[in-house]
Amino acid sequence: MTVNNDTDRQAVIELSDLTKYYGKIRGIEDVNLRVPEGSVYGFIGPNGAGKSTTIRLLLGLIRPDAGRIKLFGQVVSGQPVGLLTEVGYMPGEAIFYQKMKVGDLIRYSAALRGRQKESASEAKALCERFNLDTGRRIQDLSLGNRKKVSIVCALQQKPRLLLLDEPTSGLDPLVQQTFWEVLRERQKEGATVFLSSHVLTEVQHHCREAAIIRDGRIVSAGNVKDLLSAAARRISLSGLDAPSMETLMQRLESDDVTDIGEALPGRISFLFRGDLPAFVKGLSSLEYQDLTIAEPDLEEIFLHYYGKENEQ
Repeated sequence: MTVNNDTDRQAVIELSDLTKYYGKIRGIEDVNLRVPEGSVYGFIGPNGAGKSTTIRLLLGLIRPDAGRIKLFGQVVSGQPVGLLTEVGYMPGEAIFYQKMKVGDLIRYSAALRGRQKESASEAKALCERFNLDTGRRIQDLSLGNRKKVSIVCALQQKPRLLLLDEPTSGLDPLVQQTFWEVLRERQKEGATVFLSSHVLTEVQHHCREAAIIRDGRIVSAGNVKDLLSAAARRISLSGLDAPSMETLMQRLESDDVTDIGEALPGRISFLFRGDLPAFVKGLSSLEYQDLTIAEPDLEEIFLHYYGKENEQ
């Protein structure tokens, strides 16, 4: 599956037939993805779908078995040390030196990139915005505060590309709000954000583009609004008599239907992907009072791609 998004904009990330196996265990397979410059791009999938594997390949932490990676228009081979000076990375679970103080760790992170002086003022500003005590030791921090440290380390040098793996997990709602404000500011300054998430509402609210990965393969990608409008429809019927309900339930035994809600007396709701006019025409033989067809939200689209697997 080849994915093209906003081809007029330069691609910061380009993945071509990217494949990685861990022995016989699938990581990702034939992943093709294009992330345009200046976008906030969501990468959606449950644990084990291949999100973290993809990010580790981008960072050169592991090597692909096949395919090609391009960052900022340059082919990545081996460990892309030069390119990574322009990348900020936030892992899903950050592991720090436990006895170091927060301030020392942030400075150490900046020094590893050779940008300690340039990052100092930005790190200070970020610590103030996230109310982070730089005098405390890492071992004394809560999960949320360790997440804040990870945010500062990733953002302090103002990188051109941010790779964020489940960035908001462990953050309370107010801190999440500040986090998204900072990302919007960075985007306005020209940065590109690529973030993995299983929190579908935040992707829908904050990302212009997104890709859904399932079993190591991209199953859908593009503008979030296009994903919402071109995917399945939520169909709800009410006022069905008993024979009509029985007939409809038989028709719903199809690959075009997922996420069938509990059939209440005379009422049913489900996601449908297929020939909508033909399906609605087929309902003419049924007795019902009301029919509603609506665009699903991103979570419902996600369930459409994963629902069949979860039902088995």
